[in-house]
Amino acid sequence: MRFAVVDEGPVGAETVVLLHGFPQSARSWSGVSRPLLAAGYRVIAPDQRGYTPQARPRSRRAYRLHELVADVVALIDAAGAGRVHLVGHDWGGGVAWMVAATRPDRLHTLTAVSAPHPRAVVTAMLTSGQAWQAWHVGFFQLPWLPEAAIRARGGRLAVAMLERSGLDAGRARAYADRLVADPDGLAAALRWYRAMPLDTRVGLSAGAVTVPTTYVWSTDDIAIGRRAAESTGRWVTGPFDFKVLEGVSHWIPEQAPDALAAYILDRIRGIASAT
Repeated sequence: MRFAVVDEGPVGAETVVLLHGFPQSARSWSGVSRPLLAAGYRVIAPDQRGYTPQARPRSRRAYRLHELVADVVALIDAAGAGRVHLVGHDWGGGVAWMVAATRPDRLHTLTAVSAPHPRAVVTAMLTSGQAWQAWHVGFFQLPWLPEAAIRARGGRLAVAMLERSGLDAGRARAYADRLVADPDGLAAALRWYRAMPLDTRVGLSAGAVTVPTTYVWSTDDIAIGRRAAESTGRWVTGPFDFKVLEGVSHWIPEQAPDALAAYILDRIRGIASAT
């Protein structure tokens, strides 16, 4: 497979890898990458598996977590970087947690954005309203209906859902247009969700993270509740910071790129203090 990758900054500098979520792309990091580049880092952001035609397997089994983790390791190898500073938002955050748990030898630091540690999510689903907040995960398991709903009326429903979740109208329209224009890409993006039942044991067995970690959560995130966010630190044994962005939606890279970049730089430089 061949992945579309944004690769900027000086080769040989410390490398920051940025992993997007659904239904984003590498370009969703543009506001975050600028401060990182100005600070002298090399910044690499791939369009993840399924989001570019040359890396789009048709089987949902190809979107299991160990495959997605292997993509990140292969990207690090291809970049010629022994270790990187890994940042992930939404689904990219879920993958980043698993990379940190299973391949800490490839990371200097981890910054997880929105997505809590997998075991924190499971615990919250049993003890809070997290399962209801993540209703879309169940909906996306259905055959054909999610695709039909997202593409209906030229993507109007998708735009409305994205705007309701806090995304600005321009980006909501752009993300929806991309899904409507590329049916195969939409199906591939949904395979991330449809592979989840195959990964139940993997998520439950995710170990404690030992690398220095920052977790960034926003109070207006309609998909991730406070219980899962606040319990994430239980699953990190290395240095840990929990950062809260008040009044910010789920779309932290787009809505608060400067604040997020500052947190990433603090973690990289090892000067962040616990919140």
